Amino acid sequence: MKETKLIIPELALVAGTRAALGGGAALLLADRLTEDRRKTVGWTLFLTGVITTIPLMILVLARRR
Repeated sequence: MKETKLIIPELALVAGTRAALGGGAALLLADRLTEDRRKTVGWTLFLTGVITTIPLMILVLARRR
């Protein structure tokens, strides 16, 4: 099995980007807000999660053993 070592702040960043991605996806599927606002906030969170995941994914994969 491969092992990856992360410090707590890096783990928090990974968790935060996953939360933004999930929250954005949830808003895109929810019906609580008006359609325009829901789509704007949902896409913003979703894309922020995707964009910030890329450098973190590179960091994690570079540290794999």
